[in-house]
Amino acid sequence: MTGTVGAGVGGGPVAERDPRGRRPGRVRRRPRSTWPKRLALALALLVLVPVLTAGAALRIAYAGDPGPGTQTRGRDAFWLGHAWVDGRKRDADVAALARQLAGTGIRDLYVHTGPLEHDASLPADRYPRARWFLDAVHRALPGVRVQAWLGDVLATESPEGMRLELPPTRDRIVRSTRQVLDTGFDGVHYDLEPLHSGDRTYLRLLERLREVTRSRGAPLSVAAHQIDPLPSLHSVGAALFDHPKWWSQSYFGEVARRVDQIAVMSYDTAMPLESLYGGYVAQQTALALEVTPASTDLLMGLPFFWADDPGHRGSAETVAAAVRGTRLGLSRTDRDRERFGVALYVDFAARDGDWAAYRAGWSP
Repeated sequence: MTGTVGAGVGGGPVAERDPRGRRPGRVRRRPRSTWPKRLALALALLVLVPVLTAGAALRIAYAGDPGPGTQTRGRDAFWLGHAWVDGRKRDADVAALARQLAGTGIRDLYVHTGPLEHDASLPADRYPRARWFLDAVHRALPGVRVQAWLGDVLATESPEGMRLELPPTRDRIVRSTRQVLDTGFDGVHYDLEPLHSGDRTYLRLLERLREVTRSRGAPLSVAAHQIDPLPSLHSVGAALFDHPKWWSQSYFGEVARRVDQIAVMSYDTAMPLESLYGGYVAQQTALALEVTPASTDLLMGLPFFWADDPGHRGSAETVAAAVRGTRLGLSRTDRDRERFGVALYVDFAARDGDWAAYRAGWSP
């Protein structure tokens, strides 16, 4: 809005000002302190600048084209729900699964066989049709391994859950491992969450479990948390939210050295854009490759599900972005690595578009 000097908002007269801009007869007020505003601005910049910098870095990580040969090595995996071992599935379902997997690089099926009780015991009535499923898969999909997917929530952030620090709990985990191998499973896949970075008890448990699985000629596989995208970010998460979402890169490497197969749960990242998510997966792939020994299978998780919540935006966390990010990270870090693949989570939520993106980008 414009106006003439001497006219008020409504066109009426206004009081004249002295040369210093003060109205005659008014008491001059002391200027208000500006330090709270300056402090707020400084704090905002302290948060905003790293976020913008990280976002730019992820966009750059998603740029370019994956190198040739950065596709399936025939070491992929697929997480399957509990319906395959509790009696809900039949021969026709196995036949359909075999058709779905034909021509892909999927070698391992992680079938949910638990969950374990909080004391780490595993009631046999949790998987009454396991023997049927094992036989059916071995007939329909020769060469595909079926691993028992076991896990439980840990009492690391709440009083409820499994307590790994208790020796009897660890003893029962070992017994449960023997139990599923006795049933005929080709291996065992553990998913224990939330598992905090630096947990030495977990490392000692893995050493015991590997003795058992190696004596049976079976693989020991684990699901792993994501790696700090920024140095010591897990420590910040622990201090501010009591939830250190990430593992340090060094701890990830310690876990990877104690297992035969490690699958990164590279989804539920809270990334708002597909390009940022793809760049994040590229970064995670590179970080994992740097510390995973060549003798361990490294798998990057693909989100075969749709969700829209604070931790997972479906329009951003796509299979296409995850595959491309995985290939970019592999291209830049260890293109010729053989013991590498992707893991698809999860069968009961998978959509046709997820399969199409997986086949087109990773398993053509």
